[in-house]
Amino acid sequence: MDRLVGRLWPHSLAARLVVTAVTLVAVVSLLVGTVTTLGMHAWLTNRLDRDVASLTRGPAGAPPPDAFGGEGTLRAAFAGDAQQGYVVTYSDDGPQPRGLGPAVLRRLVDVGRDPATVDLPGLGSYRVLRSHEERDGVTTVVGLPTEDVDEATASLVRLEVVLALLGIVAAALAGTAVVRRQLRPLTEVAATAHAVAALPLAEGDIGLTERVPARLTDPRTEAGQVGLALNQLLEHVESSLSARHRSEQQVRQFVADASHELRTPLTTIAGYTELARRQGDPDTAALALAKVEEEAARMTALVEDLLLLARIDAGRPLAAEPVDLTRLLLEAVDDARVVAPDHRWRIVLPADGEPVETIGDEHRLHQVVTNLLANARKYTPAGTTVTVTVRADGFDVHDDGPGFPPDLFDTAFERFTRGDASRHRSDGIGLGLALVQAIVSAHGGSVTLHSVPGDTRITVHLAPQIAHA
Repeated sequence: MDRLVGRLWPHSLAARLVVTAVTLVAVVSLLVGTVTTLGMHAWLTNRLDRDVASLTRGPAGAPPPDAFGGEGTLRAAFAGDAQQGYVVTYSDDGPQPRGLGPAVLRRLVDVGRDPATVDLPGLGSYRVLRSHEERDGVTTVVGLPTEDVDEATASLVRLEVVLALLGIVAAALAGTAVVRRQLRPLTEVAATAHAVAALPLAEGDIGLTERVPARLTDPRTEAGQVGLALNQLLEHVESSLSARHRSEQQVRQFVADASHELRTPLTTIAGYTELARRQGDPDTAALALAKVEEEAARMTALVEDLLLLARIDAGRPLAAEPVDLTRLLLEAVDDARVVAPDHRWRIVLPADGEPVETIGDEHRLHQVVTNLLANARKYTPAGTTVTVTVRADGFDVHDDGPGFPPDLFDTAFERFTRGDASRHRSDGIGLGLALVQAIVSAHGGSVTLHSVPGDTRITVHLAPQIAHA
């Protein structure tokens, strides 16, 4: 049964709305028709009862010719066992009384003093009542046929049925037109969705330009809300696909750069190994082993940096321990003075003299500071002043060197970004600032860069410091 109902019930929204509207019209028509019919029938019956009551004032028994009343008028008189009555019929000679048979009189003998409807043999349905007054012991029963009331009620019912059918047909036609017109915006929204679904979104740079027209994105309407939501979804999908494409390109570039960086030491190792094998003398072998060791260390450092980036990208948590940031920065600046005495190294501590502490991985935070100082040392000339400023929420590294090249400013923190596009080994492998950003982000902080000639500042924001008692 449920399956049959499911097959017959319309599936489209437009059809369901039209069926609902038609059903409501039919129900309302039925209710109005029923109430009207019952009201009209009651009113006609009440008027007939008044006419019947007026007959009780007429003569009993055999009436004179001018007292017959209208056609169908019924009178009956009962006096003890004596019973007689007549019903008025019309012929060519005018109204004529016709006597009532015994069967009819037997049905009338028990009539009460309130109007009642009875079916009389051979006469049909009558509205009858017994007179409230008795004259000379004679009780009178009068009645009128209900034919006019029944016919008027039947005519009203037929008219209501015709009008209801016309109303249902009109509601179906008008409802179909109106619903289709009102749902047309949803059809256009669906067309946009189908157009987007047909686009190849699996790979490549996706140009998702399909949008729902602005006229269909009015948030005051239901269709507009759907169109607006679809546009927002498409914008989100477009940005996500663009981000995915950029990520894929970055991964490809990352793999290519990593392969390039690893190929160089591997080629060097292979070359010196071949040299030592061919020459065979101790001096050549010692030189080859030294170069192999140097390149192995370089390759080890690169692999460790790549593994660290991979662990951070995978979301592996770092250590979360109290770190004395002031001590860490003081030690790093002291080390930098030893490594690069031709630079001027300064550190600015908080005015209150209190040490700044934070929660994090001390080893990784030391790597952040070391990379920033090494970057300042490597890409600035001798005599440059490098200033480290300790703040409550992190630290700054400032130098008055030439600054970042304009073409590298936007990609300074990307992996394998280097100051020399020719990739000379003396310039490093371009992972220093990328590691800085990755480690700081893993600590819930951020890194910002400001650079113009003579004023370069890298600002590291970390978690709030630990409050001292």
